[in-house]
Amino acid sequence: MGRFLLGRVLATIPVLLVVATVVFALLRLAPGDPAAILAGDVATPEQIAAIRMRLGLDQPAYIQFIDWMGRLLQGDLGTSIISNQPVTRLIGERIEPTLALAGSTILFAVLVAVPLGVLAAWRHGTWVDRAVMAFSVIGFSIPVFVLGYLLILGFAMELRWLPVQGYAPLRDGFLPFATRLVLPTLTLSVIYIALIARITRASVLETLGEDYVRTARAKGVGERSVLARHALRNAAVPIVSVIGIGIALLISGVVVTESVFNLPGLGRLTVDAVLARDYPVIQGVTLLFAFLYVLINLGIDVAYTLLDPRIRY
Repeated sequence: MGRFLLGRVLATIPVLLVVATVVFALLRLAPGDPAAILAGDVATPEQIAAIRMRLGLDQPAYIQFIDWMGRLLQGDLGTSIISNQPVTRLIGERIEPTLALAGSTILFAVLVAVPLGVLAAWRHGTWVDRAVMAFSVIGFSIPVFVLGYLLILGFAMELRWLPVQGYAPLRDGFLPFATRLVLPTLTLSVIYIALIARITRASVLETLGEDYVRTARAKGVGERSVLARHALRNAAVPIVSVIGIGIALLISGVVVTESVFNLPGLGRLTVDAVLARDYPVIQGVTLLFAFLYVLINLGIDVAYTLLDPRIRY
């Protein structure tokens, strides 16, 4: 196991290098000049050229790339072109809302979806099964931003039960922190509940047809024990896999959700940086997301080895 983990950790290095190279190239090929944006609409060409020289954007692309990679290898993600602050500081200031939203979303999705999937498999062919599958189809069909605005309209503007937008840090109290996460969590979790419930149903339904399940029932084992100890436990590998995929997909989901609910997280930071052509911020956040994605895949592989001892690496 130790050799496997070390190999996978070392394998992240070339992956991140490829991601860094691709992101750098795409940003340089994209239209728009951050110096012109920073200078303003009334700036003269001489002023824009001076800003480009100050930012190092007048250098050839390969020189910029070598300089950026050299600082990156030293742990320096660069300095924001717009705010003139270190990218690491900007990420540190924005990471709490993103982690809070992602954590609450995946926790709520798992707690709701796994029991729904098991229930649908247990009641296969009944109205319960059809209701869960109908919810899964609807959950996949509704765009995140549409659902977010509907929840804001219903629970925040009409009923006035919850705040419309914004974020309260945990240090300001748990209740303000939790109430401002309810609507974003519900919005983002629907699609993951649909995904996890569907896979859980299929996996448990397949397991319920195995011989050891029929043997357990023939021995008089209770239905709850059959579902928990035999069916769900042996169906855990694909369920864990789809949960890991869901966590990875949260990286893109938080961008839309944070924009809808005005959460000052990494998603909003990415959107603002893209609009302003803030190259260092975009590159830094993208590398962070890529690293998190690799870690999630590593966690899935470790879970495989723990859940199924037959798997060897």
